[in-house]
Amino acid sequence: MALAELKSAIPDYAKDLRLNLGTVIGNSLLPAQALWGTVLACAIASRSPLVLRELEPEARENLKPEAYRAAKTAAAIMAMNNVFYRTRHLLSDPEYGSLRAGLRMNVLGDPGVDRADFELWAFAVSAVNACGACLDAHEHKLREAGVSREVVQEATKIAAVLQAVAVTLDAEAVLSS
Repeated sequence: MALAELKSAIPDYAKDLRLNLGTVIGNSLLPAQALWGTVLACAIASRSPLVLRELEPEARENLKPEAYRAAKTAAAIMAMNNVFYRTRHLLSDPEYGSLRAGLRMNVLGDPGVDRADFELWAFAVSAVNACGACLDAHEHKLREAGVSREVVQEATKIAAVLQAVAVTLDAEAVLSS
């Protein structure tokens, strides 16, 4: 099982990450599609080949093809949007906020899966990419759809743990070579 292999690769100094990885995936309150879409989107957003390689097969196994594609789509579109909207948010000149984005985001109109799941995945990727404007926008949409704060926090925990695991394992790969 890939999750077990990933956990065993985490060094002892990061034991908390190993425990948290097991908890956020193995004991998640999220339904399977929401969970594995979040895992896949965050694994992609982490930019870690090892994390993605280890978690993708299990995500593919637990997701219908349209959800698998939509999770990858959420990671892709948010990679662009997080840079664009984070930059707008960080610029001190508010006039940038009134300019037309001019970027294609058609998938946001029809992601091909339940809207709340796609919003959750976009939210989690925005957490990995640290875009406050996108976090607020997607959290607002999730709350409008009746998604609880506990579910939003579950996605945040998955994003945080996967990012920490990715950073740790990528650092270990460099240090051991």
